Amino acid sequence: MDIQIRNFSDDPIYLQIKNQLKRAIVTGELAAGEQLPSIRLLAKELRVSVITTKRAYDELEKEGFTNSVVGKGSFVAAQNSELLREEYLRKLEAVLRDALKYAALAQLSRAELLEMIDLLDEEPGGNE
Repeated sequence: MDIQIRNFSDDPIYLQIKNQLKRAIVTGELAAGEQLPSIRLLAKELRVSVITTKRAYDELEKEGFTNSVVGKGSFVAAQNSELLREEYLRKLEAVLRDALKYAALAQLSRAELLEMIDLLDEEPGGNE
């Protein structure tokens, strides 16, 4: 798993870490029961504070994506992938409704909107 920290992102570093780990769990890149890197090791690899990685791990555990075992580390929790997919689809629908509203206000055609999506998807980090 390759976590990328983007200094130009509006998201704080802990949230970038959390979201990338969550995505890896949801997509199956990280399987249930798989051990995550230790908080200290991940902090060292990413060159961030241990507090930052701990916050990301704590939030993942709070949301049910991981379980921590004292003295052993953090592990990927079993997930209901369909439930998670539905959650993401609901969020996507809300964002797309907003995008359509703003496209109409800007008098953007459907073709122009789709072209904009394609351009954004081609940008580095565009589909993250």
